[in-house]
Amino acid sequence: MKKIIILACCFCITTLGILSCKEKATEKVTTETETNSSLETDEDKHLDTSEDPILLGKTKRSQLHDEPYSKWFTPTYEEYVVDTATVSTIGRKLRDAHLTIFMGTWCEDSQLQMPALFKVLDEAGFNPNHYTLVTVSEEKDTPNGLEKGKNIISVPTIIINMEGKEIGRIVEYPIESLEKDLEKILNGEPYKHAYEE
Repeated sequence: MKKIIILACCFCITTLGILSCKEKATEKVTTETETNSSLETDEDKHLDTSEDPILLGKTKRSQLHDEPYSKWFTPTYEEYVVDTATVSTIGRKLRDAHLTIFMGTWCEDSQLQMPALFKVLDEAGFNPNHYTLVTVSEEKDTPNGLEKGKNIISVPTIIINMEGKEIGRIVEYPIESLEKDLEKILNGEPYKHAYEE
């Protein structure tokens, strides 16, 4: 019984260690393949992007609606339930903001958070000209150096700007929810992203 508990704990720790997009994805893919090769579920197949081409540089949202990215973008977008009450209270401020979004098409956190973010933006009536979408490599860089000076340590990173100045960012995942985190940032309330001390 003790061996089973120890093995289960080791498996959980290993699994948690491979979910972050802070480390290089190639390391995670190798580990994930080694751990899950014989236990792949339908959900794992759905999100397997190891063979998909990686988008790099300024990217249009419409590219995420095309294959192979639509296999994770579309279902996640459709399934996400927007907190409409919060969006209605921040809609005006959100529409006045400019977002710079860094994501990786190879990154599981980006695959979960980006469709949800776009659904929130759609619900808020956000102007698509008010965001810049940048897709990065596993090393968090782009061919044109669009990440330089932005301190991109993990993806997705959603930088919220007002009048040309950064007022906050959500890094890798929201602390409470995308809507609530955006509300705090837009209202100037104290907010620390997942990697901020």
